[in-house]
Amino acid sequence: MTAIVEERRETIKEIVTDILEIDPDEVTETSLFKEEHDADSLRAIEILAALEKTFNIVIDQSELSRMVNLRGIYEVVSDAAGW
Repeated sequence: MTAIVEERRETIKEIVTDILEIDPDEVTETSLFKEEHDADSLRAIEILAALEKTFNIVIDQSELSRMVNLRGIYEVVSDAAGW
């Protein structure tokens, strides 16, 4: 994995853990936000908006169904940004 990819993943993780108010150590690539971290749909929208602003991209709200864990978010952001 390149340094740029690693940096992007770290930024995404920071955004998610900040909005969900959880310790970064509690989140794995596959831990489910809703089931394991009590995230609700409002938090999901906050995460989506923060990602759009941070990476200067547009993410369709239909992508929220894929954004259930960090891995899903990486994929959605990568697709939207064309990485």
